[in-house]
Amino acid sequence: MSIRVDIDTLRLLTEIGRFGSLSGAARENGVSQQAVSARMASLEREIGITLLHRTPQGTSLTEAGVLVTEWALPLLEAADRFTWAATTLRSTSSTSLRIASSLTIAEHLAPDWIVALRTADTALRIELIALNSATVAESVRAGKVDIGFIETPDIPDDLAFKNFATDELIVVVGATHPWANRRSGVTVAELASTPVLSRERGSGTRLAFERALTEAGHPPVDPAAELSTAGAIRSTAAAGQAPAVLSILAVREQLATGVLRRVSLRGLRIVRPLTAIWRGDRVTSAVQRVLDVLAGR
Repeated sequence: MSIRVDIDTLRLLTEIGRFGSLSGAARENGVSQQAVSARMASLEREIGITLLHRTPQGTSLTEAGVLVTEWALPLLEAADRFTWAATTLRSTSSTSLRIASSLTIAEHLAPDWIVALRTADTALRIELIALNSATVAESVRAGKVDIGFIETPDIPDDLAFKNFATDELIVVVGATHPWANRRSGVTVAELASTPVLSRERGSGTRLAFERALTEAGHPPVDPAAELSTAGAIRSTAAAGQAPAVLSILAVREQLATGVLRRVSLRGLRIVRPLTAIWRGDRVTSAVQRVLDVLAGR
């Protein structure tokens, strides 16, 4: 039996995981919550699997839903790359700005910059693609993009860079996890010996976490699972499966609603730089505009 699923519906599913609610996905796409609910019901009927936990307190992904979002990610990235490439064909170098960004920055910081850039120059065509930090650096080196944003403690020494902010990584768990109501928090040694939900290798979040614990004298054990999006990690953590270590930017909404709980990490604060990178021989006027926005000019 063939299954027909459209890209927009899969994107809605991943955004439910990202925001932890139907309403969050609806706001992101400018549609009604009822429309999102109807699309999800249709998707569940089409593939014959329950993807969402629906309760009076909210909506979250089932374990099957998390898996489907993981399988959907390469399709969504391919669709974004196609759109990006097709747009590039009709862009001119004088009016286009190609950006590659790590996922946290792309989701939570880049939208405001794009608004500022477009407000200053409505003719500027901006193309943004989200990748992990290692792949962002590769794209900048290869000249595939004009500027990149990374969130790793390893700053490439062959590229020009600017540290424009810092970001804190925190420990979060679902409301049913044994750590959820532990007022004393956890020690570095306890966190290091506990398998956590993690991004893939090449992720700045993973590298910053592993390096911080290793430098504190407690190298972490292997992850409980490797998931390629923060949304999948949030959903799996919310189900109480395992702790997660994520950017505080990526979990603000879930902490506010109680879907996730912050766990104090005793004796250690994990702070990493957020960095813009570009090739020193390719400082276009569009790149300079980005640097001006970062500097608040």
